[in-house]
Amino acid sequence: MRDPATSRRTDTASLVVAALPDAVYRAFADPDALMAWLPPESMTGRVLDYDFREGGRYRIELTYDEAASGDVGKTTGRTDVSAGRFLSLEPGKRIVQSVVFESPDAAFAGEMVMTWSFEPLPAGTRITITAENVPPGISQADHDAGLRASLENLARYLG
Repeated sequence: MRDPATSRRTDTASLVVAALPDAVYRAFADPDALMAWLPPESMTGRVLDYDFREGGRYRIELTYDEAASGDVGKTTGRTDVSAGRFLSLEPGKRIVQSVVFESPDAAFAGEMVMTWSFEPLPAGTRITITAENVPPGISQADHDAGLRASLENLARYLG
């Protein structure tokens, strides 16, 4: 039996958007565009570093608004800072990136790998997010809600 405190899981979410795969890909390539749609509701984002190329590094900060209760952030009471690298970039098809949370809490330690896949369909593009090696400090319910929120924000942004 696996120890739930150290086991890692894979989470996934998918949504069809009314946009071409190249337009979806461009929404990741521009850091201002990324911050327009990535932060879930009740959060704002800012790019600290963004080198969108294979092997390039990034660092972003998401901040909870004042309505958030208590210490909800992974990095500080109200912020989540994550950093990583772009492992693979296939324009119009797929983005693979590593994600490491800057946190003093060991429950958020380790490298998560997120793959964003773009499948062309007659109605637009199916975007699928697969997050592997999810830290145990991120609850499945919270992660599912966050992934869905980002996809819905992206659909609105592209709309």
